[in-house]
Amino acid sequence: MTATTDAARPPTATPARPPAKTPRQRVVVPGMDPVDAAIEQAARTLHLPTIRDGYEEAVEHALRERSTYKQFLADLLGTEVDHRDERRKLRLVREANFSRPKRIEDFDYSANPNVLPEQINTLCDPGWVVAGQPLCLIGDSGTGKSHLLIGIGTAIAEAGYKVRYTTAANLVNELAEAADERQLTKVIARYGRCDLLCLDEFGYLDLDKAGAKLLFQIFTDREERRAIAVASNAPFSEWHRTFTDARLCKAIVDRLTFNAHIIETGNESFRLLTTTRKRGKK
Repeated sequence: MTATTDAARPPTATPARPPAKTPRQRVVVPGMDPVDAAIEQAARTLHLPTIRDGYEEAVEHALRERSTYKQFLADLLGTEVDHRDERRKLRLVREANFSRPKRIEDFDYSANPNVLPEQINTLCDPGWVVAGQPLCLIGDSGTGKSHLLIGIGTAIAEAGYKVRYTTAANLVNELAEAADERQLTKVIARYGRCDLLCLDEFGYLDLDKAGAKLLFQIFTDREERRAIAVASNAPFSEWHRTFTDARLCKAIVDRLTFNAHIIETGNESFRLLTTTRKRGKK
């Protein structure tokens, strides 16, 4: 056996060193004050748009008020936090996908004495959502159910929680399509991630057993874990018309009424009353 000498061995390749990172070059606009350029660049890098756009006004205010450096910094950061919180609220409301904008502040309680403002104001606090409790709005068409559903959902979204709004028909259709495409588990999981599911027009359609079972899976997935709010034009005693399977209907009613907030909006049309009032003023 012949020993291989070091001189006969092939040279070992030395791994190339990664190129050294060069510091990010600051873009200086000709004629721009270098300090202003540094502040703008830093604000862009740190994603602080409010400070970037408003620091000059903040400086002028601090000079007028003779603020300390620490107070100036606190005010500047506080404004950024406030604006960021406002942008988050707008994003959460937009992502809820409400059919139309409605706010609780615009609800006319005088037109529907069945609805108590104290109860609605309590539901605008997210405590019941955190507890995973259901909400049922029951009443005839035109009594303000959708307004209350969207208004409460908007308040919860603005409190920082993920809300999703849809109609019962749209949800069943979406679940049926997902089942056909073998994506049902994924869709149910996506709905399960929202803190509050607002389900409108519940009871306006007759569901076959397959559709009812799909909807039941959503309720079961959220039971005592994630809140759900439904608006229905039919009392509980008539839900068998929507869910024709008696056992399934009973199971759904049980899940939507256990520890639930139930508001009956009555049978006198809010919209009809409003139209009558307008005509009377002419």
